This record gives sequence, C-alpha cells and structure tokens, in this order.
Amino acid sequence: MLFSLRKNEWFGNLRVDFLSGLVVAFALIPEAIGFSIIAGVDPMIGLYASFTMAVVIAFIGGRPAMISAATGAMALLVVDLVKDHGLQYLLATTIVTGIFQLVFGYLGIAKLMRFIPRSVMIGFVNALAILIFTAQLTQFKNANWVMYAMVGVSLLILYGLPKFF
Repeated sequence: MLFSLRKNEWFGNLRVDFLSGLVVAFALIPEAIGFSIIAGVDPMIGLYASFTMAVVIAFIGGRPAMISAATGAMALLVVDLVKDHGLQYLLATTIVTGIFQLVFGYLGIAKLMRFIPRSVMIGFVNALAILIFTAQLTQFKNANWVMYAMVGVSLLILYGLPKFF
C-alpha cells in the first residue's frame, strides 16, 4: 500500500515533471557557470555542485519558494573565502550553511521574515544586483564584437519582447 502510494506520488505527472526539470536544467547551467566565475572557482565545480544540490533536493523534497541552487548572495560571499583559504573551506562552509538552514527551518525562524521591511528587502536585492553586475565587468575587457552583440541582443530581448507579448 505504501509503495503504491509513493509510486503514484513520484510518477503521477511525468510529462509536467520532465518539462519542469528540463527548464530548471537549462536555467541552472548558465547560472552555475556565472556564479562560479563570480566566486572564483572552476565552472565545472559549479556545475557539479548545482547538479548535486538538484538531485539531493529531488529526493529529500522541496518546498515552494525554496532555493535549491547556487545563489548570487552566496557567490559574492565566498569570493574572499576562496581567495584567502582555498576550495576546501568552500565545501566546509557550504555544509555548515546547510546545517544552519536545517536548524532554522526546524525552529521556524522563517516566520520572523515578516518583520523585515519591504524597503530593506528591495535594497538588499538591488545591492546584490549591482555587486553581481560589477563582478561581471571584468569579462568585458579585451572581448570581441561578438560578445557585445550577444549582450545587445539579450538586452533587446529582455526589454523589447515584453512590449509585444
């Protein structure tokens, strides 16, 4: 009985699950590479880490609005850690961060988020965007025209396409 219930839960909506997994995978690849570059580690490490996080969270079970991939905030924080102490400390830091998240989740700390003003959250996200943008500026040095064309087309799609759809 229990196995058949889990089987229906796991294989109940294969088409939608497959398509959503494909979308997440396509979004995760450039994100993992970009955050790896920001963090100062080899992009393959970022891809392996993102894949591992996605597989673990698939078996443990996620929640709505749960972050189960690399984030810009973490990438910006670990830059100095990797520079000063090396890649070994990055693994230890990631494990300790996961333990803190589990403890905070168990204690229900997320309920305290409602006390943080919206303006503080918007300021945090905007500052994070500015820091990520400035970290990417080094990629523009000595680049050829193809990269600038791709940036221009990307910005055109981002800002132009929503006006039509």
